[in-house]
Amino acid sequence: MISTNDLRTGVTVEIDGDVYMVVDFQHVKPGKGAAFVRTKIKNVKTGQVFERTFRAGEKLNRAIIERKNMQFLYSEGDVFYFMDTQTFEQIPLTKEQIGDSINYLKENMEVMVMFYEGISIGIEMPTFVELEVVQTEPGFKGDTATGGSKPATLETGAIVQVPLFINIGDIIRVDTRTGEYLSRV
Repeated sequence: MISTNDLRTGVTVEIDGDVYMVVDFQHVKPGKGAAFVRTKIKNVKTGQVFERTFRAGEKLNRAIIERKNMQFLYSEGDVFYFMDTQTFEQIPLTKEQIGDSINYLKENMEVMVMFYEGISIGIEMPTFVELEVVQTEPGFKGDTATGGSKPATLETGAIVQVPLFINIGDIIRVDTRTGEYLSRV
């Protein structure tokens, strides 16, 4: 059991038989009345995100999620195959289970696959990935009046706003949580 006062981003709980991961939380202490916790939770099986409010001190069942380091092999349509680097066992995951992480996933990349009661439910990407720019407009010298950014298409198909000095063929570091450009590698 876990108290709602202990909820943090990334904690998994069991509510009404389903497993949810806390995406965002806020402890609220109004001037009048009891304190409560406003959360944004994500169903780890369906990927659906919604908001829910809990009373402060309310007890929830903690869901134990097992994480295994696995390597992304290939995709076939909407099915993505991952291999356990220890046992060489392969498991398939659907596009819905992977979610937005699909924008930063490339072959042979190592990720954490999450399991609940022996069933694979999704992946956890590394915080930062390094990807090659395959298409972007050329930046013009002196064109910095608007803050100096332009869209760039990465090798995985994701589109990221980058500074004007980034060119085709450059390798950049991207934050997978926000999808923002961090630096050139």
